[in-house]
Amino acid sequence: MEKIIERLLYRARWLLAPIYLGLSFALLALGVKFFQEVFHLILHVLEMKEADMVLVVLSLIDMAMVGGLIIMVMMSGYENFVSALDVDEGEEKLSWLGTMDSSSLKAKIAASIVAISSIHLLKVFMNAENLESEKMKWYVILHITFVVSAFAMGFLDILAARAKRAAS
Repeated sequence: MEKIIERLLYRARWLLAPIYLGLSFALLALGVKFFQEVFHLILHVLEMKEADMVLVVLSLIDMAMVGGLIIMVMMSGYENFVSALDVDEGEEKLSWLGTMDSSSLKAKIAASIVAISSIHLLKVFMNAENLESEKMKWYVILHITFVVSAFAMGFLDILAARAKRAAS
């Protein structure tokens, strides 16, 4: 009975595969939105104020970073929790594939969230005259929360690694 339960639990990891595949559809939707913004920028570049153009470009950067985050989670998550990716000999392989464990993936996700939050906060500051100070204060508090959380996770990972080395 124990052997059957263990086999079922081990094979249940494949239930994550459709979720990681679903992230590729989210990436496709993000790509559509990205090029919609690029098309809008090209059509209106001559009539836009510089500040408005910078806001659009920051939105594009934001979307590109979210896209990178989706790829990182999709591929590393699949490789860490489902199955190793079999990349053909002649095919290009991403240098970080196979090197990220769940701890380093978590750190990269936290760093990406902080970077995305930073860009969003910069957009908020550039549009500060149209925003009430109370709302801006909450944006800053939220961003600081992301920064502190990422820092704390990194610190805890360092402590865990030291404890692991000390135990061995």
